[in-house]
Amino acid sequence: MPRTIKKYANRRLYDTTASQHVTLHDIRELVAQGEDIAVVDDTSGEDITRNVLLQILAEQEQGGQPILSTQMLMQIIRFYGNPMQGLMTQFLDQSLASFTQQQQQWQQQFQDAMSRTPMGVMQSMTDRNIEAWSDFQKQMLDALMAGSKKKQD
Repeated sequence: MPRTIKKYANRRLYDTTASQHVTLHDIRELVAQGEDIAVVDDTSGEDITRNVLLQILAEQEQGGQPILSTQMLMQIIRFYGNPMQGLMTQFLDQSLASFTQQQQQWQQQFQDAMSRTPMGVMQSMTDRNIEAWSDFQKQMLDALMAGSKKKQD
């Protein structure tokens, strides 16, 4: 069950689990640590989680090194209202899930590598990552082709 954060009319955020006021930075830290959150408007009860997360993303993108390039943002905007919007959502979700899984595998392999020869481990990791990426690309191409065929029918 996600951790509930209430947003009051005065724009203050309250973490009901920790029984304390929090900032957007605090919420970002919770999410970065793997915590699932739900932000609700205290007055209306409306789920405003997406709005708060988008605000956090916007702040993160303004400082330091952004993850989303200008070109990528323009491409994403172009998909809104496009018949392929749903497929784009699935693609991004699956891409991030795959990337996260590969990152976790890499971290585990890196820890294992400390007790083995580095070159052998790196070659094994490279082979597995290439295979996983190839499989992912094939799945996405198949999904795109299936979506195109449905539109033609």
